[in-house]
Amino acid sequence: MYQKSWLNRTPPMFIKIIHRAFQLIGTFATVFLTAVLSHGSDAGLVVVYPEEYPSALRNPLKGFRPDMGRNISRSRFVTLARHYIKWNDLEQKQTDDLVANIRAYSDGKWAKLRGTGVKVIPRVYLDWDREIGNEYWPSDLESGDYSSPKFKRRLLRLIEALGQCWDSDPRVAWVQMGIIGFWGEHHNPHPDLEMQKLLGTAFEKAFHNKQVLVRHPNEFEEFEFGVYWDSWAHQEQTFRQMHGAGIDRLNATKGRWMTHPIEGEAAYNWGNYKVQPGDDPNDTLSDPEHRAFFIDTIRNLHCSALGWIANYDQAKPAVQAGAEAVQKAFGYRFVLEEFSFSPVVRTLGDLRIKLRVKNTGSAPFYQDWPVRLNLLDPLSHRLVWSQEIENVDIRTWLPGDDWNEKVGRYRVPAKTYSIDTTVSLPGDFKVPAGEYVVALSIPDPDLEELGLRLAIQNYFEGDFHPLGIVAYGVNPTGRFTLPPESFADPMGE
Repeated sequence: MYQKSWLNRTPPMFIKIIHRAFQLIGTFATVFLTAVLSHGSDAGLVVVYPEEYPSALRNPLKGFRPDMGRNISRSRFVTLARHYIKWNDLEQKQTDDLVANIRAYSDGKWAKLRGTGVKVIPRVYLDWDREIGNEYWPSDLESGDYSSPKFKRRLLRLIEALGQCWDSDPRVAWVQMGIIGFWGEHHNPHPDLEMQKLLGTAFEKAFHNKQVLVRHPNEFEEFEFGVYWDSWAHQEQTFRQMHGAGIDRLNATKGRWMTHPIEGEAAYNWGNYKVQPGDDPNDTLSDPEHRAFFIDTIRNLHCSALGWIANYDQAKPAVQAGAEAVQKAFGYRFVLEEFSFSPVVRTLGDLRIKLRVKNTGSAPFYQDWPVRLNLLDPLSHRLVWSQEIENVDIRTWLPGDDWNEKVGRYRVPAKTYSIDTTVSLPGDFKVPAGEYVVALSIPDPDLEELGLRLAIQNYFEGDFHPLGIVAYGVNPTGRFTLPPESFADPMGE
């Protein structure tokens, strides 16, 4: 399943451009958006086949992931940032109000992210590296002590407080366990089995909403945690059980990628990194051999996001072109293949909708965000009415599995997921009679920031995907489709 390949491959881009003529109420029009009237049990529905958006998208909880402190607002695709946090920045001694300190620290450090659509992946650590003076134990704990009863009591106290502060914080994407070893990477020292059980139990108890990730896939085996591999696609780790091959085994035996993120960072400062993943981020993205190998690891292991490689030079065209290909491979990519709707609805009537969607990315979307049906003003595109579509869980929209490197696609292809439901429209002044644009959206339920964008051309600013015209309580004018020139570029905002 997980084999090394040095071929120059780029996953093919499939862009479906549909030309179809149709006639509605005596009006003939040719558009790049196809609409037809359906038959049989779906008689009377207008069917729309959206054109796929050809490029990569900036979407929540996926993609290139820099560290906090960089100018992430200028990064084209970034929606995630890792935050290394020194333990003694959160408390100096046991008498400190740890929960208050964590909240104040988080509010202060993350305030600049407000309105950017970027969420944080925090990792607390104690020791940066081998250099003396890079240790960050609280003042009343002994530096280098990972095993005493006193340390363990404080460790449990810390994890409980982190859960109280971060488990329901919408600014947090997920949590890297960290704490033990250099950079919180669970080496120098490695957590022994007793420490794994202590940490795993404490994090499992503290975090019910946020996923927890650990450094090595062959540790914490009793627990359902994701993985952050911090030397992603490295020549000396890719085929080792503690690293790349171990993630592959964890995915194959336990399906971990289906429920928990797999992420990490590339490494450009040790061993034979120049063999793979390359000299630096620019080399990884611009060199066909490095880029193909890197994408294969993303597809193989169902990776959602990676750091260090995020520090590439956006001003270099060849590098940016490579970044587009890698961004499309990261995480999820939802392509709406078909959308059907009732073109005419009487007052207080039901609007029937059907849709078919496929995840052509590498990983699921791991959060329970709602899919909403919206009615927009056809001129201003202002939101008039919106309602969540019930019984839809986008976390189940899985990509394919078992990546075939030779042909650049999954041996187990992604399924097409279908929704068929009716939504009752309100009357009176909530939705006056008239014609409206019917649109889908998948907003962040906790923050009015970046919503999830489907990989289709149909886009209006505000993260709406317009799909047609519905006549509500009025006779239709005969225009049920939207001209492609009315769409905005989802990467243009």
